[in-house]
Amino acid sequence: MIDFPGLKEIVSATPSKIVMLVVDGLGGLPHPDTGISELEAANIPNLNSLAQKSACGLTTPVIPGIAPGSGPGHLGLFGYDPVKYLIGRGVLEALGIGVQLEDSDIAIRGNFCTLDGEGRISDRRAGRLSSDEAIPLCMELNSIKIPGVGISVYPVKDYRLALVLRGDGLSDQVSETDPGRLGLPPVECRATGELGGKTAHVVNTFLAESKKLLTNHAKANTVLLRGFSSLPDLPSMVDRYCLTPAAIAAYPMYRGLASLVGMWVIPTGTEFAHEIETLAESFSQHDFFYIHYKPADAAGEDGDFSAKVKALEVLDGYLPELLEMNPDVFIVAGDHATPSVLASHSWHPVPFLICSKWTLGEGVEAFNEKDCGKGSIGQISATHLMLLALANADKLTKFGP
Repeated sequence: MIDFPGLKEIVSATPSKIVMLVVDGLGGLPHPDTGISELEAANIPNLNSLAQKSACGLTTPVIPGIAPGSGPGHLGLFGYDPVKYLIGRGVLEALGIGVQLEDSDIAIRGNFCTLDGEGRISDRRAGRLSSDEAIPLCMELNSIKIPGVGISVYPVKDYRLALVLRGDGLSDQVSETDPGRLGLPPVECRATGELGGKTAHVVNTFLAESKKLLTNHAKANTVLLRGFSSLPDLPSMVDRYCLTPAAIAAYPMYRGLASLVGMWVIPTGTEFAHEIETLAESFSQHDFFYIHYKPADAAGEDGDFSAKVKALEVLDGYLPELLEMNPDVFIVAGDHATPSVLASHSWHPVPFLICSKWTLGEGVEAFNEKDCGKGSIGQISATHLMLLALANADKLTKFGP
């Protein structure tokens, strides 16, 4: 917990290295036909073997009952109270692709989607539009001009985009235009505070012009916008934890989040195999590494139980390469659960393990929700995980006299 009052007096820099593998959407729920979760169904001998010699438990990403987005879920794992330190998704997307934001800018996360003939959303991801298809569409949207406001549209990845508004009198006190469900029309942007009127007008004007430009595109004929945000002010992991932390993530949003908390963002490729190569090449240069695995979350959001099982099995195959680097502390955790049976993020506790010279195993047989729930650490707030990582890495001394 980065706000722990006595942290500065007990934390110190040491040569020990921590690797935190965050499996996006790791947690799941039992399939109604089998009664077992994705982790229980998966053939993951390496993760199971590691759990047998680790300290295990479950994390609550925010507070019980709250299903977090990936931003709050990751913040918790890094020790930041996600309720106190709110970060909009737009800022994360923009920073993740290298956009230089000014303090007064409003950054917005967007994605192309498909409207049917009645103006209702039939596909929220425009058939999972590819980056090659999305880039020229973003160029078209960049032709939109609104007096007094700078409009910049950036392709992010596949169907995702970032919209940055620059000008006087703008605010993030506005509502999102994504209704979050199929079969509904996009929602008009409205002011949610006294400063949001101008921004709502600009957004609605932009969307109206976007529909005109995209009307002849069968798959991507409009844009949904959410995550309106401006730059936050967060304490740095470097200062609070006495670390030289680094982030390795293929997806832009996670790079943006890592940069906000003070991590060095190391360029990498588009696949998890590239992330592991980057980790090996950079291993001598930092004492904390965050590495991100996305496919489990994508499969869960698609409601594809078998695909999520497969994604977990693929991850398991990479585990020996990660462990060969011999980190002093190795953590496997998730930012939230994405059960395939819900096809969305959920509030359910997420399994995790910590392996170090201080963990000799505690009778946990497998890495899944049920077995990790029996581990010695029990169920904790995700914000406490970093303190456990530091303690296992011999980076914390005694608190108090």
